[in-house]
Amino acid sequence: MSLRHFVPFLAAFLGYDACAGDFLYSSGFQQRLRVNGYYVGYERNLYPISEVDFSAVTHLMVGRVTPTASGGVTTNFDIDNTNGPIFATQSSDAAHAAGAKAVLMVGGAGEINGWRGAATPANRATFVSNLLSTMDTLHFDGLDLDWEPLETGDYPNFLALAQALRSARPNMILTVPVGWINSNFSATADPFYGTISSVFDQINVMTYDMAGDYPGWQSWHASALAGETGNTPSSIATSIDYYRRAGVPAAKLGIGAGFYGNCWRNVTQPHQTGGTLQASDGAMSYKNIMTSYYSAANRQWDTIAKVPYLSSAAPMGAQACNFVSYDDAESIAAKGAFTRANNLGGIIIWTISQGHLTAPPVGQRDPLLAALRAAFLQ
Repeated sequence: MSLRHFVPFLAAFLGYDACAGDFLYSSGFQQRLRVNGYYVGYERNLYPISEVDFSAVTHLMVGRVTPTASGGVTTNFDIDNTNGPIFATQSSDAAHAAGAKAVLMVGGAGEINGWRGAATPANRATFVSNLLSTMDTLHFDGLDLDWEPLETGDYPNFLALAQALRSARPNMILTVPVGWINSNFSATADPFYGTISSVFDQINVMTYDMAGDYPGWQSWHASALAGETGNTPSSIATSIDYYRRAGVPAAKLGIGAGFYGNCWRNVTQPHQTGGTLQASDGAMSYKNIMTSYYSAANRQWDTIAKVPYLSSAAPMGAQACNFVSYDDAESIAAKGAFTRANNLGGIIIWTISQGHLTAPPVGQRDPLLAALRAAFLQ
């Protein structure tokens, strides 16, 4: 028997889950890293489910259903009430057929009023019942509670909701995405996140889109691994440090990367003043960057932040960018090395559809997923 076939056999013999648990490395059994790929209804035509490269994805995070203030759940998936559930079921079934887990994204930006009403004591039981029914009907393994923004006043109802879900389904997958941290305000970590870590399987930090033309900021990268300063106060390293100090176990923490970038005007590199952030999610997908903005001559590498960027005094592309921050195969490799070195659980991607190219031959259309597979799963 070859080592490739012996490892899953031995893992099963010893009680390890070869799909979702531990793997044998030279140093012994270690937890397999997670790659959670968000896959949303409004982008379904960018990357048909039949073409998704599941060899690089352990969890397909399918979005989204949304809460109503009375405890209901909408299921149009940003498509419509008929085709939305069809999209979701096809996605979860495809994930399972490929040996991946399927997790149902709940909420997202703009849904805070629904969350706050649904999670109240008066509506919570109804909401839990509706969430679990929807999860079962659409063939999902768990829920991703995307409550944005999660503010201090929301803590009691959020925790009570998560506990009710865990109590009802002890073996379901329960995840939550949390915000990146401004390092200027990170001295005291919030112990609430350590408290909720006992309820959730994963607490994933949305360490992408971590820059903007905010007052007092200079131009900066969307997903810097390190190199934060007072005027560019964001990095993956400082955000992860914050949640570790808050009491979240490293193995439950995930970092984030965007398959899209940020377009800046009037600056050509990080650490400059006077720039304006022109476009990001959607318009600046990795596909669009590589099709309409990228040139080898303009590509630079930040040796401290461990990310690439495009720099040009002449406007680039339809958005007339002078500085484009994005992730590529090299920065994903750096993120994988950081995740392993810090014994973290894995990575989330928003969204895998934005990284899918259509011009290259089949087998070469998902270079970022190929980089994730090499950095996190091999």
